[in-house]
Amino acid sequence: MIEFAVNGTLMRGLELNGNLQKVGATFIREDITAPIYRLWSIRDRHPAMLRVSENGQAIALEIWSITPAALGEILLSEPAGLCIGKIILASQQEVLGVLGEPFLCEEQKEITAYGGWRSYTASK
Repeated sequence: MIEFAVNGTLMRGLELNGNLQKVGATFIREDITAPIYRLWSIRDRHPAMLRVSENGQAIALEIWSITPAALGEILLSEPAGLCIGKIILASQQEVLGVLGEPFLCEEQKEITAYGGWRSYTASK
């Protein structure tokens, strides 16, 4: 099993969480990243998180347990421009998780100050 970090619509109760449930993923815990990420809203449909070399912040996310085969299924169902990469948690543990490609964030609204997708959507 792989620990897998999600920071947007795959989280519990949100639009694409059914994709995780469909492949038998199990929720482990809520967590936060190390303060080295920034977050953008992509047309207010989903977030994209990027690792940065300066001015980063901790971002709220969830950790799920998932099989390697299911990880591939999840990646194929993610919106274009999202990818799987290594995410560093506040504890310094490294896990696989969803990141955005830089081009995806161009001309989109930065929402880092909200600290996460749930906080951003709750503010609207």
